[in-house]
Parts: sequence; structure tokens; C-alpha cells
Amino acid sequence: MNDYIIRPERKEDYSAVEHLVRESFWNVYRPGCSEHYVIHVLRDDPAFVKELDFVMEKDGQLIGQNMFMKTVILSDSGSAVPVLTMGPICIAPELKRKGYGKKLLDYSLEKAAEMGFGAVLFEGNIDFYGKSGFDYARYFGIRYHDLPEGADDSFFLCKELIPGYLRGVAGVYQTPAGYYVDDAEVEEFDRAFPPKVKMKLPGQLFD
Repeated sequence: MNDYIIRPERKEDYSAVEHLVRESFWNVYRPGCSEHYVIHVLRDDPAFVKELDFVMEKDGQLIGQNMFMKTVILSDSGSAVPVLTMGPICIAPELKRKGYGKKLLDYSLEKAAEMGFGAVLFEGNIDFYGKSGFDYARYFGIRYHDLPEGADDSFFLCKELIPGYLRGVAGVYQTPAGYYVDDAEVEEFDRAFPPKVKMKLPGQLFD
């Protein structure tokens, strides 16, 4: 498969990328979605890693994107361990499950490793991300903030980019504040896009 290119996102891509993200996430995790607004906000966040903001093209069309944010693990010993988190990451709905997502993911992770980042932690499905070397964060001694003890943490994944980077580290991962967006602001932002029907579907995580 070599019918694509991966390149840095440019300012003139922003609107098309937001439309792509909206199409990819619509009604997946909740009725409608907020990810297109999240990416809009995160580009101006101090934790945003501009050098790791990628788009994927096929036949001149944007078909995928991925981005990273800096964050920390607050270790039980009191130190802050720098790590990355990732996403939104998406592939156009009609091209999902064809291998493009893994190509984009692996390329992005390789570039993050080249920049010297030690680990990536984020929320995702182990069935997909495990193929790119992610494992449950609990195996690294990392806990998800605000999650009660004994609660299901199988969504919380980790990959070391530097082998042994998290050895001896135990602590709590901090989601960057920029991911928490106001529902009313999402609604306002969404009005600039073509109308789509919000649906409550089985398997959604949020109401």
C-alpha cells in the first residue's frame, strides 16, 4: 500500500480536517461528536506539539489526521514525568479497516520517538492499538486520574517510545485540560457545519 502521503498539517487544511474529524466521529462515542471542536481548540494550546500534527492524503484528498499533546504523569514520589498523549486520530469512514489507520499511527509514533519523547498514553481500543505496540497502562504502573480503584481501565493504553522510560515510575496520568470542552461551545461551533442527525446508538460511551 503506497497510494498515500503523510505530511504536516497546514493552516489551509484546518477546515477540511475539522470536517473529516466530524465525519469520522459522528455518533460513534455519543450522539453527535465534539472531536472537531477539540482539535480546533487544541491547535492553540501551549501543550500542542506542532511538529507531530499530521494529515494523510490519498489522490489529493485528506483521508486521515493525527496529533499529539504534551502532558505528565504525577509520580507517587512527587515528580512530574513528561509524556505525550494522542488524538483525535481518524481515518475517513469509507476507508476505515483498510490499513490506513495503522500506517498513519506507526508513522506518527516513529516521528515522536525521533523527537526524543519517552512514552505515549491515551484512551483507545487495545484490539487496534495493540498491533502498534500499545499495552494496558496498568502494566506500567500508571493509573488514570479520577478512576475509582477496581474500575475498568482497559481503555487506558500506553506505549514506551524509549524502552524502559517508565521503569520504576508509578503514578497518575493527567489528561491535558484542553480536551475538556464546554458542550454549549461545541454546539455553537457545530452550527458552521452541514446539519447532521444526532443518534443514540448501542455501544456509545456517553449520553
